[in-house]
Amino acid sequence: MLIREFASLSLLLCLVLAVYIKEAALLLRLVFHKIGRRPGLSGFFTKPAIAVHLLSIAGIVCLLYAIFIEPEWIEINKVEITTAKLSKTSIRIVQIADTHCYPKDRIEAKVAALVNSLKPDLIVFTGDTVNTPDALPLFRKTLGSLKAGTGKLAVTGNYDYWFLRGRDLFGGTGFQVLKKDSVKLAKNGESIYITGLDFGNGNKWREAISKVPWGYYSILLYHKPDLIEDIRGSNVDLYLCGHTHGGQIALPVYGAVITYARYGKRYEAGEYKVGNTILYVNRGLGLEGKAPIKARFFARPEITVFDIKPEIGRRP
Repeated sequence: MLIREFASLSLLLCLVLAVYIKEAALLLRLVFHKIGRRPGLSGFFTKPAIAVHLLSIAGIVCLLYAIFIEPEWIEINKVEITTAKLSKTSIRIVQIADTHCYPKDRIEAKVAALVNSLKPDLIVFTGDTVNTPDALPLFRKTLGSLKAGTGKLAVTGNYDYWFLRGRDLFGGTGFQVLKKDSVKLAKNGESIYITGLDFGNGNKWREAISKVPWGYYSILLYHKPDLIEDIRGSNVDLYLCGHTHGGQIALPVYGAVITYARYGKRYEAGEYKVGNTILYVNRGLGLEGKAPIKARFFARPEITVFDIKPEIGRRP
């Protein structure tokens, strides 16, 4: 899948480059035409040239929007799920992912205010904390300020596993870090189970999920959507992940240009039904640390709210 994604990215970059090379050629031709005081038109205002000018201007406008507007334009997506595994209790879960914090506050204070306004029973963080160790104080302050009625759970992402292993990422935040664990969340006499895998334990999902009794609503937290087709038929009702950033740079209609995920664009962002499991791929909040330009385009930062409710008229 990565080969196809890189091919798409290369094609896009070539098309953009071609437009600006053509625009530069038209500008140079106009300049030389004026310097030489040649008679007639330079070709700068022909219909094809005007089309190139418009594309060039549109590209600059899109770039400015992608750098200065969309990365701070947080979207709250609400997903309602009904289940026969609950009979009288509704549970609200708020998911955040891929904060990729820098040392200075960018949208972190805004995120904390929005999450707390949603009054969640449970907050889950699905990996990729900071882009640099200097940002850990801000990350911890942000997550520590989040409030949930029954708990806060987290798993690590690939950035955390590759670049920050051994550091105390969640100290003082109140988040319980799940490495290969299942925890029971009780509310009003009913319970659900949440299983979490850190990034290095993705291949141990069977062992982790086996701890969840059948008949209870079961949620899996893992950073990437890569396990979704492996867990088909297992005891997982809802699988929450991030990692793809929705492409971070996406195109209208086409969607994500690149995802760095096992199945590529098949599960790039949003909600999917795979067998008996609902998969939700959160677009995350931050900006990929290694990207040469820090931008988002058609992939707004996201906070997701899941309201899990009883299925009326049915019993477990």
